[in-house]
Amino acid sequence: MDGVSIITLHGKTPRIHDSAFIAPGCRIIGDVEIGPDASVWYNCVIRADVNRIVIGARSNVQDGTVIHCDSPRPGQPEGFPTLIGEDVLIGHLAMVHGCVLEDRAFVGLGAIVMDGCRIEGDAMLAAGAMLTPGKVMPSGQLWGGRPAQYMRDLPPPAIAGMRIGVAHYVENAKAHKAATSRD
Repeated sequence: MDGVSIITLHGKTPRIHDSAFIAPGCRIIGDVEIGPDASVWYNCVIRADVNRIVIGARSNVQDGTVIHCDSPRPGQPEGFPTLIGEDVLIGHLAMVHGCVLEDRAFVGLGAIVMDGCRIEGDAMLAAGAMLTPGKVMPSGQLWGGRPAQYMRDLPPPAIAGMRIGVAHYVENAKAHKAATSRD
């Protein structure tokens, strides 16, 4: 993976499935697991130095996104790992920190998801939104704003569109992987 930093820290080396696409310019550090057909696009930082980060199968982390976690502390002995399920879409320049994104969750462009948050499957955090600590977005809802709040339920075509987006990113990642691995 030319131009990618894979860094072992505290005895933990990132585990990246062979079918995943990691774009040039990415920095992946510590206790990170990236699943099959997942994609991490150009210039992302995934830093699991104080807890773990998991990115599930077919999920994509788009260009310039930062993913981190939070360490254990009094009152929160497990800290806040960042757990990203399968088929998750994370838009460009998002900040994802110490939260859970369930299977098929969507985080829009430039959105922020903070410690202790949970975005359930088929829920969408709008572009530029900020989900403040501990908030839970129920399945099938659109939230937006700073701080983010419920806007409306998502219609079936919007949910179907998210699934199409996942399939698109899996295929597009294959083309980018081939193009960036040429000698």
